Order: sequence, then structure tokens, then C-alpha cells
Amino acid sequence: MEQEEGVNISANAVHPGVIATNLFRGRTIVAAFLNSIGRIICRSVEQGAATTCYVAMHPQVKGISGKYFADCNISSPSVQASDAELAKKLWQFSLQTVSA
Repeated sequence: MEQEEGVNISANAVHPGVIATNLFRGRTIVAAFLNSIGRIICRSVEQGAATTCYVAMHPQVKGISGKYFADCNISSPSVQASDAELAKKLWQFSLQTVSA
């Protein structure tokens, strides 16, 4: 990750996990069933927000940048996320998109 001299900004990636939400409430019977199952096997919204809040606010994370967090811990990202060539392509695409 590139660093600008004198800039005090961190950029990290966070994975909230699979969250049970009300996005599909009242849609169909199948959606209602899946929503009910989701409440049993998925994280609550509060649990899903925990890693994001931890990375944004916890003093132990101050100064850490360019890392991937899951379950409030630094974790290993996927092989694709660690691919420097893909990162360059994404960066170039992003620059082209925002300057268009």
C-alpha cells in the first residue's frame, strides 16, 4: 500500500461476516423462511458491526494500515486480494473511473 508522507490516515479492509438483516422481510414465503434460518446461523447486525467498530476506534489498531481484519483480528486475505498485479489493475481502473 502506498503511503503519503505526513498523512495520518489508515486504510484497512474488514469482513463483517454473514449478517442476518431484514432486507428480505415480507418479500416471499421463501425469503421469510430463509430470513428465519438466517437468524439462527448468521451473525446479528451488532455482531457484524463489531470488527468495523474495532478497526475504526480501538487504540490497539491506531497506526495499523493495509491489513485485512475478520472477527476483530488481523487475518489472511484471499490469494486474489494479495495479488500485486491485480492490485495494479484495480488501481488503474479506479483512477480511470474517477477521472472520467
